[in-house]
Amino acid sequence: MIVLGLDTSTPATVAGLRLDDGTILQARDDPQAGGRPGHSTRLLDFAHRLLAEAGFGWDRIERIAVGVGPGTFTGLRIGIATARALAQSLDVDLVGISSLRALAFGVSKTVPAIDARRGEVFLAAYDAERELLAPQAVRPEALAELLAASSLDPHREEEWTAVGDGALLYRDWFERLGLRVPRDDAEAHRVQASAICALALDLSDGEGGGYVVPNYLRRPDAEASLEGVA
Repeated sequence: MIVLGLDTSTPATVAGLRLDDGTILQARDDPQAGGRPGHSTRLLDFAHRLLAEAGFGWDRIERIAVGVGPGTFTGLRIGIATARALAQSLDVDLVGISSLRALAFGVSKTVPAIDARRGEVFLAAYDAERELLAPQAVRPEALAELLAASSLDPHREEEWTAVGDGALLYRDWFERLGLRVPRDDAEAHRVQASAICALALDLSDGEGGGYVVPNYLRRPDAEASLEGVA
């Protein structure tokens, strides 16, 4: 199956194209720290480039997969709106993929963490394909209590790994609890288009037949700010 995978849940713009033989072509843009994400300008450009590299047109795509977060509000809106428009215009399946599950893809005993700002991280916990902790927003100082409540004890069990920009931001907290955090430049900390495409193969249209929507987990920062002013 030929799958176009997209993710804009983090500052990175990620696109991938899975070919019939299982080969996955990828393109990504990772802005420097503090730089502006290029989601709105790079996403479709990447898709065009991947199709050109593969040597065929949009009509060959059979499924579109998009990361639904949790992640940045603006990024998720851009990625999902783009994926919806493409799926409708091409009349192909659209499936939503948890960006946290994509981060954990291919690694057993993993706690993927995405920077949620406001002093929090979005995280979940997976043992291979099994979800042990559902995606949620949590402050780093609450990690110990959260892991204990989920019966996940990195000190007693086989080594657990924390990945993602949230794990990098709060490395000291994760390592204090016994989780291993790979070096800062490890690919494990970046959402990969190959994972989005691979996970899409096992899903039905609309991620189980539903409508693909962003998994924000929280209200937008702008709403919270306005409430504080009112």
